[in-house]
Amino acid sequence: MKSGMKYLRYLRLWAAALGLALAASAHAAPDTIRIGVASAGGGDPLTFGGSPGGVARTNSWLEEEFKSSGIKIEWLFFKGAGPAVNEALWNKQIDFAYQGDLPQIVGRSNGLKTKLLMVSGARNNLYLVAPPKSDIQSVKDLKGRNVSIFRGTNGHLVAINVLAESGLTERDIKGVNLDAGSAQAALVSNGVDAAFGGYEWFKVRDSGLAKVVYSTQGKDPALTRQASLLVRSEFEQANPAEVQRVVDVFVRAAHWSSEEKNRDELFRLWARSGTPVASWAAEFDQQPLAIRNSPLVDDFIVARYKAVVADALKLKLIRREVSIDDWFDTHYLKAALKKQGLENYWTAYDAKGQPKAGQSVAAR
Repeated sequence: MKSGMKYLRYLRLWAAALGLALAASAHAAPDTIRIGVASAGGGDPLTFGGSPGGVARTNSWLEEEFKSSGIKIEWLFFKGAGPAVNEALWNKQIDFAYQGDLPQIVGRSNGLKTKLLMVSGARNNLYLVAPPKSDIQSVKDLKGRNVSIFRGTNGHLVAINVLAESGLTERDIKGVNLDAGSAQAALVSNGVDAAFGGYEWFKVRDSGLAKVVYSTQGKDPALTRQASLLVRSEFEQANPAEVQRVVDVFVRAAHWSSEEKNRDELFRLWARSGTPVASWAAEFDQQPLAIRNSPLVDDFIVARYKAVVADALKLKLIRREVSIDDWFDTHYLKAALKKQGLENYWTAYDAKGQPKAGQSVAAR
């Protein structure tokens, strides 16, 4: 009897010890945090611009944050942009992803388990460029022409909507799927008649090799592209403390990038990616930094993502309706804003991209 009770007590102690060991193992911090960027990047070391995330990268703020914990930060850059980042997420090769709205939606529609944590680069412009001596003067002139569009990226749907504004569809042009670098080479060598793209085209324009035919800058905010930070759900569930620290750093970078006193230095930092300061000045011309670099997931951002879902479904870029209401997980963002005293720093916008009632755009 006594030996049986001792044995039972031993089993209980063993089970408790095993439970504690399993709990400790389940919450063990990762050795490495891997961040995938939907860009080929540039510079040495590789970095990127146009996003507060690029500031965190160039300044090694994440590396500094996790140094004392012995956690390594690994940045991975993908020439294949958003679609390539989705593949890396599928294969669990990265833990966080910085990419645009359309590929994020495509990934979610295909079953990728992620959480959208915060915005990191809002209202990105789209441009249509052509060779300097081209007779293309407007979007309407694209009918029947060879036009480069980087399909599957966050510029794809905006390009389609720009075409629609001029009474055209993607079928009215001869679309050529090229990444940014390939599109530049094709345009300069007259391999295509025109190209849709982003700020990377200013460098080509300033070299006298292209002209900007159309720009979404200053037009309907619905004709802009959004980018944000995702985390794999499995990683987030296992490492909530580390996720919070990553978001804290990205919010710190967003704040620094929103301060107008830092505008010149911001562009110089981003220029380390290989895109000149002049290109960033053109991309952000007459646009407050706090609007473009806000991390807020406000009504405008939610509305844009829902519009991307609707457009992608209509164009058969995704096969089924995608619910996004439970996708946005902003509790890490809210904690970071509170910790850094930034709860009222950025302006929240309504679904149409206008300041919400009672708010104004403050000069930073």
